[in-house]
Amino acid sequence: MKLCSGADFCQMLGRKKMLVEEMEPGKEKFKRVLNIFDLTTLGIGATLGCGVYVLAGTVAKTVAGPAVVLSFVVAAIVSSFAGVCYAEFAGRVPKAGSAYIYSYVSVGEFIAFIIGWNMFIEHTIGTASATKAMTNYVDSLLGYPQKRFMMKHFPMNMNLLGEYPDVASFLFVMSIALVMAWGVRKSSTLNSVCTIFNLLTVGTVVVSGFFFAKWSNWFIPKSEIPIGVDGGNGGFAPFGWAGIIAGAARCFYGFIGFECISTTGEETKNPKKTIPLAIMISLLFVTVAYSSIASVLTLMWPYYDQDQNAPLPVIYEHLGMPVIKYMVTIGAIFALFTSLLGCLFPIPRILYAMSSDGLLFEFLSNINERTKTPFIATMICGISSGILSSVFNLEQLVDMTSIGTLITYLIVCICVMILRYRCDNVISHELDECETYKIHKWLFPNTKVPNSDTQYMSRVLIVIYSITAFVFCLCMANIECYDGVYMFPITVVIGISVIILLIVLLMLYRLPQAIETLPFKVPLVPFVPCLSIFLNLYLMAELNIKTWIRFGVGLVIGVLIYTFYGAWHSLEGIKQRAMVAKVNNNGLKIRH
Repeated sequence: MKLCSGADFCQMLGRKKMLVEEMEPGKEKFKRVLNIFDLTTLGIGATLGCGVYVLAGTVAKTVAGPAVVLSFVVAAIVSSFAGVCYAEFAGRVPKAGSAYIYSYVSVGEFIAFIIGWNMFIEHTIGTASATKAMTNYVDSLLGYPQKRFMMKHFPMNMNLLGEYPDVASFLFVMSIALVMAWGVRKSSTLNSVCTIFNLLTVGTVVVSGFFFAKWSNWFIPKSEIPIGVDGGNGGFAPFGWAGIIAGAARCFYGFIGFECISTTGEETKNPKKTIPLAIMISLLFVTVAYSSIASVLTLMWPYYDQDQNAPLPVIYEHLGMPVIKYMVTIGAIFALFTSLLGCLFPIPRILYAMSSDGLLFEFLSNINERTKTPFIATMICGISSGILSSVFNLEQLVDMTSIGTLITYLIVCICVMILRYRCDNVISHELDECETYKIHKWLFPNTKVPNSDTQYMSRVLIVIYSITAFVFCLCMANIECYDGVYMFPITVVIGISVIILLIVLLMLYRLPQAIETLPFKVPLVPFVPCLSIFLNLYLMAELNIKTWIRFGVGLVIGVLIYTFYGAWHSLEGIKQRAMVAKVNNNGLKIRH
């Protein structure tokens, strides 16, 4: 491994991928078989699962009360901002790999590797949590036979792990992995059928729920809450605004999954139009479904008496509706099954994209001749998710999933900003050291077309905005921890941060943007991406320190892989080194 100078090292980290259509001899490619219906059902199936049948009842009982409806709305707003950014990127870069490719093209190789590795961890844990939710759901409906047996014979007495090894979840996720490895058309058809059953179940719950709804359940006074039950202060928002925001952070997990649509760029017919449209339709369907289910759930039964493992079947059992109970149970199993498909679907494609670029081990990019899928990568993902689901409990898995998704959304929004202010005519982004930049050029740019000056300004402003937003969110999330003499300086920092954010936003608004013809563009740039950056950072600041530690461990492993393998096997790096060697050889020939 050849050592390099500091400048060479920085150049290596920032090298960008050039998108060209390459047909490698002997290299099997994906089949373009997916249409708008397939992608929409994939997005709905991946997203509309645990949130409907488990998450809504849990958040209503312990975090937000009936105001869980507002929690889902807040989470939907945050997800929609990220969704429109994903939609624009999908139109720009119709390749397998999702945010990994997007960041590779616009930001640089090292950040792209971190995002790709982070997405691998995120979706692997997401698959494990969806599997865990399903096995918990089925086990609770059957009277916990697996839990009783495992707790008696194979208990795990470790604080960092679950109570017992969940063998059922491991076997189930491996069966899903086999379905995924079987072929994209087969798994997509199965996903579509299950999603239709899921939507029919949701419709049944909403229609029947309004017949049994009692508006008084949204306004239960504190005096009517049973003694010994933690029901807050009663009313629609018994845990206050803080409960609504905390609930939104948890409900955000319910919206994870729509980005799996953007990983299908090489398997989709007309991806530049199909993928953005499918993302927006999926988010609209899921938001309406979550809000409706959360409403009827808390209207049919008091929020403090919800069952955390299987709320809907238990409610229908209390109401004396066994037929609907079993319908909902079957629908929930279909829903969690499609959620598993949606969570597992992107992982092998992310690994395929990274290994095809030389950043991960080459065997991960092998495409099976018969199934036309990355068979080895899919099975490795299934084994990884199965192990996680069998040794951790659901709460631990959910916490570990959120931070990876938020960071991915954050980078995607930043990439949108970078591309919108990019100067396409710039050959070198390095500025002349002798050139002086005056303040009036920043405040009053005199051009309507991006140039090297405005591009440089935009990137500096984006960095300032991101850092300031992080400081503001960190202070706001921990403001209750400070009192006395510490309250004044924290308040001053918050006030200064607000002023800086507004000034930077105004300066970005005045900068010229690239004139591009795209099938879909994020509206109101820079306001929508900046707001998404802010909201993602705020939710990240709400996560506990253990979640950050777990994320840090996974990140360190990824950095080590890149340092000792990816940086030296990168195809972009090999191309650049070959070009440098060619130039040097030509120079030697000229001198001779």
